[in-house]
Amino acid sequence: MLQSDTGRNGPRPTVPSTYNGMSAAHLSGARWLKSRRSNSQGNCVEIAELPGDRIAMRNSRHPEGPALIYTRPEIEALIMGAKDGDFDHLIAHGHN
Repeated sequence: MLQSDTGRNGPRPTVPSTYNGMSAAHLSGARWLKSRRSNSQGNCVEIAELPGDRIAMRNSRHPEGPALIYTRPEIEALIMGAKDGDFDHLIAHGHN
């Protein structure tokens, strides 16, 4: 998807819009970060802050693959839930 905008000085350059599932490679200027707990086997999720109070997330093993785009409140809820232990059952191998 492309968006164009006509300003007072004529058309502005066309820029890609940001949407869920777009190639992470098309998020120009994104500075991707990963946890210090990431390992050398590439089992990492990376995040990048985007304009408009949005956060992108991608799989580090597929840096040009799809990016999921979240709002800051959505990411805050995820991080706070993880800190509260809401997802501990996902890493407790062999325990239900």
